[in-house]
Amino acid sequence: MNGVDRSGPPPAGPLRPFRAPPIERRVVAADIPLFVVRIPRLPVVTAALVLRGAGETAAAPGEEGRASLTADALDGGTKRRSGTALAEALEAVGADASVSAGWDSTTASVSSPADRWGEGLDLLAEMVLAPGFPADEVDRSRDQALARVQQRSKDPSALAADRSAALFYADGERYARPLQGTDESLRALDRASLASWAEARYRPGSAGLVVVGDVDADEVERVAGSILAGWEGAAPVPPAPLGRGRFPDRGLHVIHRPGSVQSELRLGHPGAARGIPDHAELVVANSILGGTFGSRLNMNLRETRGFTYGVRSNFAFRRGPGPFTVSTAVDTAVTAEAVSEAVKEVERYHRDGPTDDEVRSARDYIAGVFPLRLETTGRVAGRVSELFVHELPDDDWTELRERIRGVERAAAHAAIRRHVHPERLTIVVVGDADAVAGDLEALDLGPVTVHDR
Repeated sequence: MNGVDRSGPPPAGPLRPFRAPPIERRVVAADIPLFVVRIPRLPVVTAALVLRGAGETAAAPGEEGRASLTADALDGGTKRRSGTALAEALEAVGADASVSAGWDSTTASVSSPADRWGEGLDLLAEMVLAPGFPADEVDRSRDQALARVQQRSKDPSALAADRSAALFYADGERYARPLQGTDESLRALDRASLASWAEARYRPGSAGLVVVGDVDADEVERVAGSILAGWEGAAPVPPAPLGRGRFPDRGLHVIHRPGSVQSELRLGHPGAARGIPDHAELVVANSILGGTFGSRLNMNLRETRGFTYGVRSNFAFRRGPGPFTVSTAVDTAVTAEAVSEAVKEVERYHRDGPTDDEVRSARDYIAGVFPLRLETTGRVAGRVSELFVHELPDDDWTELRERIRGVERAAAHAAIRRHVHPERLTIVVVGDADAVAGDLEALDLGPVTVHDR
């Protein structure tokens, strides 16, 4: 009709220009860096207090999960309000607060209506600066954390993630242990443990404040300065983990789950830190390998061979080299074949690199969806917080899209060759060892070791 070709999808239109709102920098209270991003079209303001000295990497061996449990327990009440009273105060101003701990920081954030953002920030500061840690609330948070650990040990996908991290990284490496802690480490934590962590680690010397929404930077500086006045002290930022690998050569490890009808597969090794110079090139290169539905891994294992509903490759970008992981789940009967094809695909890509068309398609897709990932004040606050945590320049979030658009085939290939090492892949299979170990040994990809859960 009207000469329109309907035999295939319409061609993609030109990329629309994207201009991120600028970051206005100020300093408040005890030399706390303040990052203000004004977005007047949104009637919500998100404020995020980022504590670089309170990430899980700061927890000592045997205290795994201390950062996460402390963050989880903050909603239990403050020195001035019970948990119920705190929840009611947040509700009264239309605010939603949350606290979470990651490897590199703890972030406390609150989203409020634009006309009441100061009240929301005041309540958030009360949670962080004056936590109460009522004993019954701490017990509740710990019981919930223990239940999650127990659940993870029974869930094949979570078990694969935890065991692969322990096998990718050398003994003593922070990233070898579970972010959320272990049954043993969590049981050793009590109210005093959490209170002393907050007392030592929730300090302004390594903190930053991000405020995003329909706000004026001068007003934010004045209000935040008043709220945070009197907060003092410093918490050292721990050095970035080295990310040393456990094994120098490729090997296979079967985590035995008798009777499993599926196998969870994880292939990987320590990868790359967020601050690497070729971050944009690696993002494009990984998108082609396994980062999108149309990636090489997915086209091979899902579309061509029908082994899986989906397979992905991923770099977990942290201050230190987080894991590079290929992950999928397949039927027990095709476990060895799926492992073989995944390894071959990684080897081919490492050897030959992507095509010009693949790079063009990947960079256009990533650049095209980039603005969609910054549509809310919360997402913008998260991106600006990432700049602070990783000590990146303020224009990194705006320049990244243009750097991605400029990636060429040779640079993408060089990034994969630099950060992916097929000969050092640790291959983890969570499944029935009696059914899969023999076939895995026949692949001759490396020694096969069977582990009890």
